[in-house]
Amino acid sequence: MPSPTFRLYNTLTHETEPVEPIEEEHLRFYSCGPTVYMYAHIGNFRSFLTADLIRRTAEAIGWDVTNVSNITDVGHLTQDDLVDPGGEDKMQRALEREGERFANIYDLARHYTEAFLEDWGALNLREPEVRPRATEHVTDQLEAVIELVEKEHAYTTDHGVYFSVESVEDYGHLSGNTEAQQLQATERDVVEDPDKRDPRDFALWKHDPQHLMHWHSPWGWGYPGWHIECSVMGMQYLGDRFDLHTGGEDLIFPHHECEIAQNQSLAGHQVVNYWVHTRFLQVEGEKMSKSKDNFYTVRDLIAPGPDDDHVPASIREQGGVDPLALRYALMQGQYRKPFNFTLDTLHTAARHVRRYQDAAERVDAALAADADGPDELGSRLRPIYDRTLEAMCDDLNTPAATAAALDGVKAIEQTDRLNGATARSACNWLDRTNALLGVVEPEHEADQHTDAGSENGLAPAHLSDSIDTLLEDREAARADGEYARADAIRDTLEALGIEVMDRPEGTEWRRTVELE
Repeated sequence: MPSPTFRLYNTLTHETEPVEPIEEEHLRFYSCGPTVYMYAHIGNFRSFLTADLIRRTAEAIGWDVTNVSNITDVGHLTQDDLVDPGGEDKMQRALEREGERFANIYDLARHYTEAFLEDWGALNLREPEVRPRATEHVTDQLEAVIELVEKEHAYTTDHGVYFSVESVEDYGHLSGNTEAQQLQATERDVVEDPDKRDPRDFALWKHDPQHLMHWHSPWGWGYPGWHIECSVMGMQYLGDRFDLHTGGEDLIFPHHECEIAQNQSLAGHQVVNYWVHTRFLQVEGEKMSKSKDNFYTVRDLIAPGPDDDHVPASIREQGGVDPLALRYALMQGQYRKPFNFTLDTLHTAARHVRRYQDAAERVDAALAADADGPDELGSRLRPIYDRTLEAMCDDLNTPAATAAALDGVKAIEQTDRLNGATARSACNWLDRTNALLGVVEPEHEADQHTDAGSENGLAPAHLSDSIDTLLEDREAARADGEYARADAIRDTLEALGIEVMDRPEGTEWRRTVELE
C-alpha cells in the first residue's frame, strides 16, 4: 500500500493542507518548549505530544525529520510578555516562592530543566535533534536585535529596544486579531512605556535592574525579549526557510504573531510554511487550576508523593499510573479540539496499555519457543496498521488511530496459540505500532545505561573517587559564587559520560555512556 498523504491543519491559512516539505521527504520543524520555572503540567505535555506525533507520523511514511525544541531558561513576565519590562518575572517569583531550595536563579532553571527532561522521557517522547537553551544564544539574539534596528524594524528607548509593528505588513494575520484586539491585549497584559511609538510594539531587549539575569549589550545591561529567542533559535538550526512550527493555542498571540514579524523582517521573506497549534485541555470539565485541586503535573500522576493530597486517592494508592497510560489518555482527543481529561479516561487508558503489554509478553514467549506453523495473523494485522497510519495522516486523528490499533491487540488476543510465524508477525506489528503511537513500551529504557556490574547506571568503581572529587570541587565553586568554574566542571563530567543532577536533597550522578 502506498503511503497516505500527511495532512495537518495550518493556523496560518485556516485550512487542513497536505504537508509538502521544502526538502523532499525531509520535515524540518521547530517546537516551542517550556519556561523552566515549575514542573510542566499535563496541558503543556499535550502540546509537546502533538510535536512528537507529527515526528512519528512523518517517519512512518518514510521521511527524515529534523526537530528543534527549545528550553526557555531566561525569566519572563507572568502575563503575556508583549511589550516591556514591567510586571513580575516568572522565574524570579518561583525563586522567591521556593525559598532556600535553590542557591540562585540558574540552579532553579537547571532543576526544572532536568525535571522536564525526565517527564519527557517518561511519556515516551522522542528527543529532538537539537534542544537549545535561550541562555546559550544570547549573543545570537543580540545580533538579531542589532540587525532589526539597522533595518529600521526596531528602535530604542530608555527602557529597552522595541520592534515596530507598523514596519511590517499583515501583523495579526496568524491570530486574526484586529488592531483593536491587539491594543486591548496590550492594555490588559503589560505596563506602558511612554516612549513607545505604538502601544502594540513589543520588546526585543529590556532594561530592568531588578531582573536576576543580565547580559551586556550596545544599550547597556539587560536581557532578551521572549519572542526574539525562538525566532533566533529556530533560524539558527533550521535556516531561514523551514516547514513547520508547533505550540499551544495560547502562543498564537502574541508569541507566534511576533515571531512571524521578526522572522520576515530578518529574512526578507516568509520563513515558516505551516503553523500547528494544540487546543487547551480541561480536567473533569473545568479549567485546570490549583484553586480547584485539578491542576496535575506529569509527576503528580505517575509518581505522586505522600503530600500530594490533590491527586485522587485511586492514583495515590497504586503509587501512580503507568506513564504510557497518561500518554494514551492524552491521545484520546485530537490535538486541535478542546480535550476534557478525566480520571475515567486515564483508568481506561491504563487498561488498554496493559492489554498491549500482555500481548507483547505473550508474543515474546512464543518467539522464544519458536514453534513452527503457518502464519494466520500477518494478513489480519497489516490492514490494521494501515488504518492506524491513515488516521494519523488525517490531521493526527488520534482517537481513530488508537481505536484502529486496538483491533490489532484483539487479533493477537483471539489467536489461541502463537507459533513462531504468527509471533513474528505480531512482533512486527507491535514494533511498528509502537513506533507510530508510542504506547506499547518505553523507547527510553535503553537510555538508562544500567548493567549487572554498574548498579543504577553508575560508572565503574575505579572512576568513582575521581568523579566524587570533581563533584566536591563543583559544590565548593557554587558555594563561593564561582558559577563559571562550576559549569566548567560540569562540562568536564559530561565529557566523561557523567550526568549531574542537582536535587533538593543533594547532587546525584549517573553514567550516560560506556566508560573504560
